[in-house]
Amino acid sequence: MDLTRFFADVDAQPWADLHHAYGSAADIPGHLRALAGESEEAASEAISELYGSILHQGSVYGATAHAVPYLARLAAAGHRTEDLLVLLGGIAEGGADEGDSDEAACRTAVAGQLPLILARIDAEDPGLRRAAAWAAAMTGAAGQVLPALRMRGKTETDPRVRAELLGAMAHLDPPGTAAEATGAIGAHEPGEVRIVALLACVDGGLPWGAAHHAAMLSLLPANDLVQDRLDLERNEPLQYVVEELLRRDTDADRAAAYTLLDAALRSAVPEARAEAVWAAETACLLSRSAPERLAGAVEALAADPADVSSAYSLLAKLGGRAAAAVPVLARLAGGEGDPADRALEALVAVAPDRAAPLLARDLERRPRALAAACGSLGGGTSGTPFPYDAVLLDAIRARLRGGGPGGNETIRLALLLGAWGSRASAALPELRSALPGAPRAVPKALVAICPPEHRETTAEFLTAAARTGPADGRLPAAAAVRELTGDTGPLLAAVADRLTPGGPAVQEAARLAAELGPEAVGLVPALRSALSGSVGERTSPQLDADAEIAAALWRITGDPEEAVPVLAGVLAEAEPTWMRWTLGRAARAAALIGEAARPLVPALEGLLDGRVQVPPVVLALHAIAPEHLDGPRAAALLLEAAERDDDAATALEALVALGPPALTPDHRRRLTDLAERDLRVRASGLEPGIAPADERLREQAREAARGLT
Repeated sequence: MDLTRFFADVDAQPWADLHHAYGSAADIPGHLRALAGESEEAASEAISELYGSILHQGSVYGATAHAVPYLARLAAAGHRTEDLLVLLGGIAEGGADEGDSDEAACRTAVAGQLPLILARIDAEDPGLRRAAAWAAAMTGAAGQVLPALRMRGKTETDPRVRAELLGAMAHLDPPGTAAEATGAIGAHEPGEVRIVALLACVDGGLPWGAAHHAAMLSLLPANDLVQDRLDLERNEPLQYVVEELLRRDTDADRAAAYTLLDAALRSAVPEARAEAVWAAETACLLSRSAPERLAGAVEALAADPADVSSAYSLLAKLGGRAAAAVPVLARLAGGEGDPADRALEALVAVAPDRAAPLLARDLERRPRALAAACGSLGGGTSGTPFPYDAVLLDAIRARLRGGGPGGNETIRLALLLGAWGSRASAALPELRSALPGAPRAVPKALVAICPPEHRETTAEFLTAAARTGPADGRLPAAAAVRELTGDTGPLLAAVADRLTPGGPAVQEAARLAAELGPEAVGLVPALRSALSGSVGERTSPQLDADAEIAAALWRITGDPEEAVPVLAGVLAEAEPTWMRWTLGRAARAAALIGEAARPLVPALEGLLDGRVQVPPVVLALHAIAPEHLDGPRAAALLLEAAERDDDAATALEALVALGPPALTPDHRRRLTDLAERDLRVRASGLEPGIAPADERLREQAREAARGLT
């Protein structure tokens, strides 16, 4: 390749007008020159920079597709060919097959370089053959790529290249590759090929039979067999197989998955058991029946303290069903340092009664266990409150008296005391002294533990905090006074003080004003002045605050003349892709207003094809103008939202509001499935909270199904 002409072409391109992850793409010519230069260090740095800019964490940009032909030409000329083929495959990997998105343009661009890529399928270097096979498959151009892969497969002898070829064919044609994969799972094949063949069998939709089960177990531990593969999605084979079988959501596939997991957890090979533990954790996040079905294998794990220490997270997910591990956990939790804290963290979930005295004994040095006991910072994510323990209460009081806690620890201690309620009343003095360290968490906890005879003095203390305490704790302190005594004076004053236009607490202050209703009529001028004024340039927090202010104005005055125009502005300005929750908040405010919010109906109807905002929008339309709702269509949209966990709780609430006439027999079947299926509906978020949140959602679905029959 004539590099002079090549770079003349490169320099003629409008790179400065194109953009990548870090802005202008004017730096791309320099990276291309480094790739073609003699310095290996500079070329390696250029590759790294390109991954960071034109393929940033899997995302592509306008400059990415423009760079593809130049990357391909450098690869064809022998400049960092393997690295560039892998980069091209990554650029194509996340692309769409059609449309005008950057992703589609990138895939099309890489597909346009297939002649250059496929020419390396027969390269002498096995690494080049592997990279070419993977990159070609990522284009999705099965018609061009599959014949070349199959032809190469007939003569390929390198096990790793054969594995990459088989994986590439399975990616392009899962059903069509299943037969070939089935023939490759036997012991006559190298392990690298057998494991990819098993993955291809799963991807091809084949039933998981005895031969697959036996082959998978014989290959464990399997992670090393795929460590060099370019397909990072399948780099933990046992976990991948279990997940895919569970996602099929059939009795036969579930049985196959749990039979495989049980056998792997009982393996005589420690590394195989370690892979099985991770796969079992994944099962717990996906499957409602996982804790019960995995409990039997815990006894086998509990026989070896080393296994228990590598399975803390799994044991915590199993909870009480991991009781067989309690003796080992308790012994490990009695040790020193972080290992003991991790063991105690698991014991909190498995046997909280056994965990409490161990936590009390060394409270200061058990931050993980304390976080688990209080349900982490958010509170309540663990599903059930940590049991009251008098010894632990004394330890908490001593810790608070010592003045040592700060930040998160104080918040967690306040959450734990608040969960115990009046049983923790002895800690009232210590909790009051902790207010400066956790001004938002302590007031609520004080209300929870305060006995009747101390309400007056506690209210006086909180009133002072609402006036002169830390700024971010004044609203919580004032709200606590109202809860203790019914006195709204401190809250009215605190809300007025925080209704500063553009201030950080406007949304919270407006919400509290709304709760006060007509009693907060004196706050109306402050609420009006707190509305954002930069129409067309408002941020999401500003729009959120305006929606709360609109709701407050309605709740206080009962006059829609001010609230409805404010909500109309929010609905018109909030961008549906990035401000879905803002739109949902505005829709809920509109639902409060009811029929008087009819001017908002066209804007709300236009949101019904969205995602997260659909449930509150249906609630709003049902409250404002039910005649505008097509009941069965609305029910279908709500069920779709619930099934993909887009504000599923609100979706179920809206289904109940629509009532039985809106549901077809198929809708009822789907609602029952949400409640009774094995796959979790809630499968994202912080891991400790996934199962409890899903159980709450499951019960809500059951109640909805009963109410809609």
